[in-house]
Amino acid sequence: MNELTIHLHPNSKTPLYEQIYAYIKQDIQEGRIKSGERLPSTRQLCRYLEVSRSTVELAYEQLLSEGYVEAQPCRGYYVSEVAGLYRLKQPVKIRGEETKKKETQYMYDFTPNGVDLRSFPYNVWRKLSRESLGDDKAELFRLGDPQGEYGLRSAIGSYLHQARGVNCEPEQIIVGAGNDYLLMLLTTIIGTAHKVALENPTYRQAYRLFKNLSYEVCTVDMDAKGMCISELKKSKADIAFVMPSHQYPLGIIMPIKRRMELLKWAEEEAGRYIIEDDYDSEFRYKGKPIPALQGYDVHEKVIYTGTFSKSIAPAIRMGYMVLPKPILELYTEKCRFLNSTVSKVDQLILQRFIENGYYERHLNKTRALYKSRHDTLLNCLKETKIKCSISGENAGVHLLLHFSDMEEAVLIEKAAQRGIKVYGLSEYFVGDRKEKEEQMRKKEAVILLGYANMGEQKIQEAVKLLKEAWE
Repeated sequence: MNELTIHLHPNSKTPLYEQIYAYIKQDIQEGRIKSGERLPSTRQLCRYLEVSRSTVELAYEQLLSEGYVEAQPCRGYYVSEVAGLYRLKQPVKIRGEETKKKETQYMYDFTPNGVDLRSFPYNVWRKLSRESLGDDKAELFRLGDPQGEYGLRSAIGSYLHQARGVNCEPEQIIVGAGNDYLLMLLTTIIGTAHKVALENPTYRQAYRLFKNLSYEVCTVDMDAKGMCISELKKSKADIAFVMPSHQYPLGIIMPIKRRMELLKWAEEEAGRYIIEDDYDSEFRYKGKPIPALQGYDVHEKVIYTGTFSKSIAPAIRMGYMVLPKPILELYTEKCRFLNSTVSKVDQLILQRFIENGYYERHLNKTRALYKSRHDTLLNCLKETKIKCSISGENAGVHLLLHFSDMEEAVLIEKAAQRGIKVYGLSEYFVGDRKEKEEQMRKKEAVILLGYANMGEQKIQEAVKLLKEAWE
């Protein structure tokens, strides 16, 4: 019994029985109490430790339930054979761990993927959450429609028709937890026996996803009008992944003639499809929004995808996919058994957010906010006379700066020395064109400057520092 020299701490927040349990467990794990060794009786140990017998019994019961000890009738408690017991190793604390190297901290971050979360309508969202949960609705907590709740799909369909010119019925819409999930679902529907062509440069997340989903993937050259159809034909791809309303990252808007050529390519052979990613079409600051490619599709060839991550908040994790009717039939046949990945509560909140006009008001407010920052950044770049040309303006949430006399890596490094994080276009080039793009970058460096999550004052301060860094 003297081997169990347990030092209890009566003032600790940890109950006494847990302290006894932890001490004995550690001694067993570390071999100080051997297998087969008899533990003191509960009566002996409670007297020795000057605690109640029930406290010791609780500790022994916990050890017994976890398999560290065995109770033998009329004999007492004995240590089990612990060689085969699973044991989590405690993390080793490294001295001075808090001083380990941290990631570079920047005063200003021109991320092109930014979203202004301060403009998120917290009060409205909180109000709709209370209303949605206010009634005693047990149905909200049952599994819902695999495609998403019909009310939300109707609201999305109505919005897409009015704002984007998309022609669809609620039955064609699938709601899911982000576009990554929806593309994986699409893979389950149509299979991987396809070759996917993407623009280059492109949205790298989509490229990686298609590669990991075991598609054959290729990249296709672009010109000032978007994906080159002649190159697409040469690629032998049967799926084209495009962003015609605002290509990422170049900001190119595909004109109507090129759109018709792309649709004609898809119509020429059965099994060809276009995936239209309409990721940030809401943010256009000059003229009317560009209609979606899907609205021109009369042969059921366009698979349309969109998301609320850019227009509301990334954490909403809600996207949607509009399937052509032939693919919808495949979905019904093969995938209707898959449950929705978005809770019914969240779907109801978003449905009311759209139907009650809050989404439209939020978009108008956010569009005005981003336009102000877009204009501020453009004016600052012109006033400071940074030696570059600018493209990608009037839409989206980033600009592109083109430099003919400096390398991309040098521009990024000099900005970092001033506490500013900027992004190079080379990050978005993928596939077989890598060596060619290396040569192109020697002729012209391109830097992306996002402005969505930077206020006007910070933009002004950062551009002045960039001017000094790049002189």
